[in-house]
Amino acid sequence: MISFDAALAKVVQAAGLLGTERVALSDAHGRVLAETVRAKTPLPPHDYSAMDGYAVNTADFGGPLPVTLPVRGESRTGRVAPRFERGSACRIYTGAPIPDGADAIVMQEDTTRTGDVLAVQTTPTAGEHVRRRGEDLPENAVALETGTRLGAIQLGLLAAVDRASVDVARRPRVTVMATGDELRPPGSEPRPASIPESNGVAIAALAREAGADVVVSAPAKDDPEETRARIRAALDASDVLVTIGGVSVGDHDVVRPALEAAGVTLEFHKVAIKPGKPLTLGRRGETHVLGLPGNPVSAQVTFLLFGLPLLRALQGARDVLPIARRVRLSAPIRQKTGRRGFYAATLAGDVATPLRGQSSGATTILAWADALVVVPEDSEGLAAGDVADAHLLRGS
Repeated sequence: MISFDAALAKVVQAAGLLGTERVALSDAHGRVLAETVRAKTPLPPHDYSAMDGYAVNTADFGGPLPVTLPVRGESRTGRVAPRFERGSACRIYTGAPIPDGADAIVMQEDTTRTGDVLAVQTTPTAGEHVRRRGEDLPENAVALETGTRLGAIQLGLLAAVDRASVDVARRPRVTVMATGDELRPPGSEPRPASIPESNGVAIAALAREAGADVVVSAPAKDDPEETRARIRAALDASDVLVTIGGVSVGDHDVVRPALEAAGVTLEFHKVAIKPGKPLTLGRRGETHVLGLPGNPVSAQVTFLLFGLPLLRALQGARDVLPIARRVRLSAPIRQKTGRRGFYAATLAGDVATPLRGQSSGATTILAWADALVVVPEDSEGLAAGDVADAHLLRGS
């Protein structure tokens, strides 16, 4: 049995970038950037006004207020700034370029205008309400680094630096295959001793959130021959094969022998964690294999802790590990020593409340939880009021 830290290190170290492709900005949301993007020109490209008001030169001030100036010219967005004359004020709007010779903006609210004569009620300082050329990014400065996950705001920045397309990591091709005679599709006609297959739905959704292209295979029966054939086909079509169930050592646990028969080299098949001890990592050629336990909490927790980091690493993401924070327990957690524990809890600020019924077979607690509270393997538990690490489940 391997430790959690050693297992996670093996998962991440085994993953190399799958490749890159060029995509339009409209298709880049959720992808991982595979290049360093620099500003081709300064951002913003020219000095502009941060307010509606009047462009002035501060050297024209210093006497008693109000200062009276003639209004000459108007600067609007999308147009070249007019010529500026010392001793005057130029009408200007938010986002419009600053005329050469003006060095400050007086807000409209601080003035009184009568015809073409402006009375300024305050004394401006040089640079006031002026956004400078290159203030956000000088020319050739890094806008976004390789490995950045592209959300809506990052796409906006790419557009601002005039990029219509970017190089991104290729999406991992993932096949999710649950196993077990008892499984049937959700919503199908119940049969004796059957249950709806729910793990594949959850795992596939998590993989898609991590940027993968996912195929959910129909559940495989607990039949060695069928399982071997299905695994071989999935290995040929995938960058990552995720099996669910059948990786333990019971008489009907046929997945591990089927993986070995298909030429998969196993790195480990037990991890010292709770839930999720019977977790398998393997590889055949360039295809990675994660064999998850069949119990719902075990399957989903192990994929959160190991599957998501694997998929992120395959895309060259900078941050591959779950988001962690420190929390304070509102109630105790007890465990036997020997395995690192991950316990579902709700969060209210930085206070974590462990959920009741922490069974690996429960189908409810992860859906209700906000985080997994971590209890070290050498600990018999934590008391109410103790501070602990927790992995966030929202945006994990």
